[in-house]
Amino acid sequence: MNIGTTIRAHRLQKGLSQGDIEKRTGLLRCYLSRVENGHTVPSLDTLSKIALALDLPIAQFFADDSLSRQLNRQNLSDEELRFLTQIRRYSANLNESDRKLLLAMVKKFASTAVR
Repeated sequence: MNIGTTIRAHRLQKGLSQGDIEKRTGLLRCYLSRVENGHTVPSLDTLSKIALALDLPIAQFFADDSLSRQLNRQNLSDEELRFLTQIRRYSANLNESDRKLLLAMVKKFASTAVR
């Protein structure tokens, strides 16, 4: 288990930057980067600060159905994760008809995109 990828997934899911977490915790952005990239293992006290900043229970970082496992299985870039997180957030309020329309639009854009 890489706690850093779990932290990153939750941070991105909430639309927060490392700078946002830095401001909320007092932890340096470079330290947060090292944690997220698996170069440093945070203490429980540090995990507690990060969990508070993300408005999550600390146990969420160790849950079997963790968001990071779901997202990281797909090997998505940070930019792709941010985009999908935004789509997920905004589409939650759409009715089924609007969701189908949005999906049809995305398919059309994808089929005409210059590669």
